[in-house]
Parts: sequence; structure tokens; C-alpha cells
Amino acid sequence: MAAHSSKKAVYAALAGNSLIAITKFAAAAYTGSSAMLSEAIHSLVDTGNQGLLLHGMRRSEQPADARHPFGYGMELYFWAFIVAILIFAVGAGVSLYEGVVKLQDPHPVTSPFVNYGVLALAMVFEGGAWWIAFGEFRRSKGPLGYFAAVRESKDPAIFTVLFEDSAAMLGLVVAFVALALGQATGIEEFDAIGSILIGVILAVTAALLAYESKALLIGESATARVTEGVRELAAAQWGVARVNELLTMHLAPQQVLVNLSLDFEGNLTSDEVEMVVTRLETRMREAFPEVTRVFIEAQSRVAHARQAQADAADSSGDDSTAPGGDS
Repeated sequence: MAAHSSKKAVYAALAGNSLIAITKFAAAAYTGSSAMLSEAIHSLVDTGNQGLLLHGMRRSEQPADARHPFGYGMELYFWAFIVAILIFAVGAGVSLYEGVVKLQDPHPVTSPFVNYGVLALAMVFEGGAWWIAFGEFRRSKGPLGYFAAVRESKDPAIFTVLFEDSAAMLGLVVAFVALALGQATGIEEFDAIGSILIGVILAVTAALLAYESKALLIGESATARVTEGVRELAAAQWGVARVNELLTMHLAPQQVLVNLSLDFEGNLTSDEVEMVVTRLETRMREAFPEVTRVFIEAQSRVAHARQAQADAADSSGDDSTAPGGDS
């Protein structure tokens, strides 16, 4: 269901941006507006970005194989990061360059009302795509606030499209105001300033997307709802004396890896331990369908504490406890 929602938002944005890009390029060529050319480049970059997201979504759905035993889910995170780079390098870079060039050699915008008509049409297309993306994001966020939902979201397709469309709507407003000010005052530099502001908007958007995508790409834990729920299930399971450690990581938006270190009751037989593990895995998957991989390690509390101390010493570079070290 979540994957279907993501694709719906991406397809809507792809269709809208394709139509908008064609219209904006025609208007920019006809009127000579730098702000309109920046908007056209912005829409073209967005169209390509949606294509990359769809490619990433298709790649992420490939089944696991010998070379990638955990599947290809993180391909989506990789392509979302590439999208952020493209927005910054192409969208923001070209818009800033075009604005600076026009600022150095300003010239009047011809047929401004053509630009107004194109911008109004673009607002309709972009607004429709934004509303679809916002609706999918609102359904997927649950009870979380909007900013918290972006931070907690594990599906970059939805928040990338939402960020892109929001930046596009803001850019359209900036282009409209820049054209209107230039026409009303006769100051030709307003068009160039509008292009520069659009570039700044795209740069900020790209930075936010890169930050969120990077966190997912390097391995982000499951949400607090999942981690706390799994811990509670494990602690309440018959035969489990203590939960030593719980590690989780998202392999894809709806694929979570769970690694548990459990201290089992000392009087359990090996068959009973196997039964406890099987029941716990079943209950975890029933309560949290996104948990697709589960690894459970049987380890005493004392052994786990010793291992944790050894790991801490290794990570700090302290070799005083290593064999042969000073006592």
C-alpha cells in the first residue's frame, strides 16, 4: 500500500512537470525572461528526478540474491540522494548562473502577459501534483506532526516529491512577483533577482533532501514505535529473562532488519529455546509487518556486558586490556 502511494505521487508529479516544462521553455524563448527560463529548467530537472525515483523504486523491488542477500531496497535511498544532488547542481546552479548573467546585462522582458498566463497554468498543474503528494504524505504520517513525520519517514519518494513540488510552487510565486515588479517599475533587474531567488530556493531544498536521504542511505534505525514495540514483545515473551540489546535498520521503506540479543531462562532446553524464538518471530511479524528479517542471538547478561566493554575499548582505541598490554 505504501509503495503504491509513493508511485501515485511520483507519477502525478512526472506528468505535471512534463507539461509545465514544455510550456515554460516555449514562454521563455518567446519572451526572453530569465526567471521563466529558470522555472523551465527547474521543471525539466524535476521531470528527470521523478524518472530517477521511479527507476529507484523498480530497482528496490528486485528480490534478494546471492550477491545482495538483503535485497535491493536501499537502491531507492541511493537514487533519492542523486536527485538531491541534481536539484542542487543543475536546478540551483543554472538558475543562479542565469540570474547573475542577466543581472550583469539586463534586458526587458517581452510579452509579459504570456509569462503570466504560463505561470498561472503552471500553478494549476503544479498545485494538482502538490495536492496529491501532500495527500499521500498526510495519510502515511499517522499521528505525527508534519516536521516530525519528515524526520521519521523512511520513504524518500513521498517527501522528495513533496519537497520538490513545494519548492516549485514557491518558485512560481517568486517568478510571478519578479515579473510584476519589473513591469510595474521598469527596473529590468527584478527578473534577474527572481532567477537568483529561485536558485536559492532550490539549493535549500536540495540540502534538506540530501540530509534526509543520507541518513537513510547509511542505515537508519526503525521508528520508535517499532523498536519499543519489538522490545516489549521480546521482554514479555515466556522464556526470555532479559533483552540485552536490540538493533534495527531499514533496508527499504517497508523492510526492517531486527537483531536481538536475548538472555534466556537458565532452565530451558534447546528445544524450548527454539520454540521461544519461533513464537517471538511470529508475533513480531504479526505486530509489525515491516519487520522482514529477524536475527536472534542467545547470550547471557554477563557475556553481553563483557562483549559490550570489549567493543567500547576497541572503539576508543584503548589497548590496555588487549592481550599482552600493560596491566
